[in-house]
Amino acid sequence: MNEDTVAIGNQPTISSYGSRPISNGVEARPIEEPVLTEVARPTTITPRFLGAAVLALIFLAGAGITLAYLSSAPSPQEVSQTAATAVVIDPFNDIVLDAQSAYVFDLVTHHVLYALNPDAQLPLASLTKVPLVLAVAEVLMPDTVVAVPSHTPPDGGIQRIPDGSRWHASDLIDFTLISSSNEGAEILATAAEKALRAKYSETPAGSAALSRMNEIAGELGLSHTYFLNPSGLDISATQGGAYGSARDVATLFAHAASMPYIFEGTTKSELVLHSLEGDRATARNTDKVLAAIPGLIMGKTGYTDLAGGNLAIVFDIGPAHPVVAVVLHSTETGRFDDMKKLITATQAAIALTQ
Repeated sequence: MNEDTVAIGNQPTISSYGSRPISNGVEARPIEEPVLTEVARPTTITPRFLGAAVLALIFLAGAGITLAYLSSAPSPQEVSQTAATAVVIDPFNDIVLDAQSAYVFDLVTHHVLYALNPDAQLPLASLTKVPLVLAVAEVLMPDTVVAVPSHTPPDGGIQRIPDGSRWHASDLIDFTLISSSNEGAEILATAAEKALRAKYSETPAGSAALSRMNEIAGELGLSHTYFLNPSGLDISATQGGAYGSARDVATLFAHAASMPYIFEGTTKSELVLHSLEGDRATARNTDKVLAAIPGLIMGKTGYTDLAGGNLAIVFDIGPAHPVVAVVLHSTETGRFDDMKKLITATQAAIALTQ
């Protein structure tokens, strides 16, 4: 028998001894045979059995816990529905603009952050001066001397360039963009006429800059954009000087921002420029929200009776994260409030991705 085995019962039955002589010769009384009751043998318990029992209990307990978890765990459908409802709030959701059209585009991720009637074709007003500068900068070097003829400035001109003075092309470009000078636009277009016709032989005489502006629009794929004059000034009470969409303008400005040395002046609130004769001209920026734009790379305002208030900017939300924002057909003052709303929402939207 194993030393760990405990045995109870099945002991040998005590037999009857009968009458057995005792050594003193006295007959012994017969011994009554005791009646023993059979005791039930208990199951033998071994270490192997104990281990199996413990494992069984652990298994049953684990199964119970698993069953309880599975019965309470969400189904795949519930998980999917929960994920669908866990949507991050879009900072642009509650924006209300005066503008009829607006567009915000992330130039790093190439994602549209906001779009309001982005393909509506609307008058561009002085946003037109950006493609004008792109055209004339192809042939007018920064130090090219441009003579200002004696003439009456176009309607809408506010800040004047002294007649008969001579300027470096870069200064004249800065003046035209910063002060949104229609006079400056006409002077630049005239100054670039001969060189543009020499570079592009099929350019029609008298409108070389305008022709090149429209070619640039075509090269950039601006399907809703065309120009009728170099300044964007309304031609009549019913016809603007240029037309385009917010999406097209965003593409145009993204292209222009790749040449910041040309448009850097638009980030200044004011520039004092000097002609070769020593004449002084002060260019004051028409962008009234300039100080509120973080990391401004370039910008341009536009306003006419037909166009309403326009504003387009390229700014660095940082670091090295440029965004272009466009507002079309707002009000004269509403365009600035609209842009501030778009900038604030853009900052919040970009922060959510970081």
